[in-house]
Amino acid sequence: MRRDALVTGRFINRILLAAAVFASMVATPGAGADTRVISPPGVRLVGPYSPGVFAGDFLYVSGQGGRNGDGQLPDTIEGQVRQALLNLKAIVEAGGLTLEHVVYSQVYLTDMAHHDVMDRVWREFFPAAPPARAVVGVYRLPTDIAVEINAVAYRDLGRRQPIRPAGTPASLSWSPAILAGNRLFLSGSLGADLATGRVPDDPAAQVQLALDNMRLTLAAAGMDFRHMVFVNPYLTGAASRQMNAIYARHFEFGNTPARATITVTSLPGGNTIQFTGVAIADLVLRRAFRPKNMRPSATASPCVMADDTYYCSAKGPFTPGPAEGPDHLQGIWASTVEAQVRQSMRNLLDGLEEAGLTLASVVSASVYLDDMNDVARMNRVYAQYFPSSPPSRTTVAQVAPADRGPRNDDTFPGLEQISLVAVRDAR
Repeated sequence: MRRDALVTGRFINRILLAAAVFASMVATPGAGADTRVISPPGVRLVGPYSPGVFAGDFLYVSGQGGRNGDGQLPDTIEGQVRQALLNLKAIVEAGGLTLEHVVYSQVYLTDMAHHDVMDRVWREFFPAAPPARAVVGVYRLPTDIAVEINAVAYRDLGRRQPIRPAGTPASLSWSPAILAGNRLFLSGSLGADLATGRVPDDPAAQVQLALDNMRLTLAAAGMDFRHMVFVNPYLTGAASRQMNAIYARHFEFGNTPARATITVTSLPGGNTIQFTGVAIADLVLRRAFRPKNMRPSATASPCVMADDTYYCSAKGPFTPGPAEGPDHLQGIWASTVEAQVRQSMRNLLDGLEEAGLTLASVVSASVYLDDMNDVARMNRVYAQYFPSSPPSRTTVAQVAPADRGPRNDDTFPGLEQISLVAVRDAR
């Protein structure tokens, strides 16, 4: 059968890559047998992160930009996208896999006008059964690159299945979802008609339509919203202020997915809302966790366990406290990015410890900065929490810097947010 031939070819490819695997896999001190840092020769790191981290059957690849091993940046966006994907490919292959194993990717563009060029190059690298994908427009990326692409790859091609709801156009350069074992990775679900791409005029209608589209993809995989473990709502400044109220109607109070709600500069097709995320097939393997100092929420659980993988909501430097009284005794009390990163890490550690995990269990992180000029200051503090074999990481400044003046006399705006993925017994 054709499928048997494809599987045989893939097996041969994996054998051919074996030499690269032994040369580039660096065992993490104290790690479990199936967890390794992946670092191809010649990689230039610009911060405390690992190019890739293999945990069990999943490889988490850090955000890759368009600079080559010498730090040179192509003059064109096409060249940057191609180099970013070549960098991603090198890490995946260093892990003993191929681009066929990629199941999910997020693409960050500093100019959404570059979307079509990015998509054309993307098709060259993923000509068949492409991964799930979310594309967002952001204000600025590290080292002034114009595109950053991260990825998750899955070891077992025999258990990798594209999911395509009925009525989905066949010409898409991404799969609406990829089922990887018991994990479902969903592409960005936009508030647009699937067949025509038409976006409703009402922002609230866009939110509902985006959730309806996500529901269709889940149903095609035999799941529903109960199976979601993590959601990224990406929204522009024009998005509906009713987003949370509409979103909450689709989930059980106090048992919602973990969530990282990120305001961005733009989304494909002029959309104002996009939902992307991860689900798990077996509800028995799904459990939400909430530190005792946090109240149940209608919109987000602090962390959700999916089998052995722990997805944590994005946390900022907000200090919890009693909500009663005129002053509420809670808020952001630090004005510097260094102090705020420390509070965010403390908040994230609360969620990890609730499940018996530590920062050493973290395999992937996303850092959202108010100002990319703060990246060195953020890195200095961040590195103290991951002193060796740090997780893979994606770093973006999603919107223009905010006014940093104090709020209510002694509280301040948030300058960063961090979300984490951890794996039990990973380190």
